[in-house]
Amino acid sequence: MGEFRKQSWEVDVVAPVAHSPAGNRKSFAGKAGKAFRSQAGPHGETIYRVPFLPHGRGHVWRLLDQCFSALWTVPVGMFTRRPDVVVVTVPSLPMLAAGYALARLRGVPLVLEMRDAWPDLARDARLVQGSVKSGFEIVADFVQRRADLVVTVTDGFADVLRRRGILNVATVSNGLHVSSLPALPAPPINREVLEVLYLGNHGESQKLETSIRASAMLGNRMHLHMVGSGSRKPALQKLARELAAPVTFHSSLHGQDVLDRYASADTCIVSLRDDWKSFETTIPSKTYEVLALGRHMTAMVLGEAARVVAEADAGDIVPNNPHSLAALWFELAEDRRRLVRTGTSRSWVQNHADYGVLSRRYMDLIRDLVS
Repeated sequence: MGEFRKQSWEVDVVAPVAHSPAGNRKSFAGKAGKAFRSQAGPHGETIYRVPFLPHGRGHVWRLLDQCFSALWTVPVGMFTRRPDVVVVTVPSLPMLAAGYALARLRGVPLVLEMRDAWPDLARDARLVQGSVKSGFEIVADFVQRRADLVVTVTDGFADVLRRRGILNVATVSNGLHVSSLPALPAPPINREVLEVLYLGNHGESQKLETSIRASAMLGNRMHLHMVGSGSRKPALQKLARELAAPVTFHSSLHGQDVLDRYASADTCIVSLRDDWKSFETTIPSKTYEVLALGRHMTAMVLGEAARVVAEADAGDIVPNNPHSLAALWFELAEDRRRLVRTGTSRSWVQNHADYGVLSRRYMDLIRDLVS
């Protein structure tokens, strides 16, 4: 968004009032907005807010909230200035349908931005089951085939869509402003305890039980810090207590506190479960952050994410099972020279995943589409 605005592109955003799952808006410090009101965004864009339904963390309630907001998106979007193109961002599948309807009603091209491997991820997560196509899959396939451009964040998922006959596909990966993050100095070469950090969502996708079980095997040779929140956090805390694992759980951090936590770590975990096929074409967004900071990465990932870690010489790739992970951490504790990185990973991000590079690619795609 910021890069588009730097090129004087006019951007209107239709989005729900910012809120937590339970409906709390206090944490958004006056930036949540009000339903059916417009507000100026941080980069000069105009944000039009639609209402939401307070909900818990259950999949059904979350879907109802997304459907409710998506229904309001179409009429509100009809009263914005006429766009040259509509860009709809998924994983919210109801918003996918709303974006398609809005683009057709306004008579402009549709760019469908697939931030996750939907609908494949829904089947891996058992949100849909059985051999017959679900409503999720029918809607996603319908819109993907009719979008003027489908943008994925990985080459692997782009290839999956092309094999299904969807040819108007391009890849613009996740990324960051490399200049906004420091290159961290190497961790101390003499330290008795291996400091391991996980920072991110504590959910089903990450399979963080592996890290806790591995830490229990090493005991006082290491200390695992887990920062963030998610649906699995209470169960993970219970497991750590049962195993007497050397784990400290932290609330979500922001700003300088995040950088301080990275600086105190020897290695950073990037983890996805290995029994969901869609994760072979998924790269966790935190990967780019760790690469830019230059910290050693403990990577429990497959497919395209593993390729990025290897290309960037970012650390070690290990299977997502406790014994393999514990063996790696023991080796790192014994030979801390392996924790020292060369700067290759930061250079890789500058060349492949810096927002400046990515935004130019994205804007070229949109210009070609509109012209």
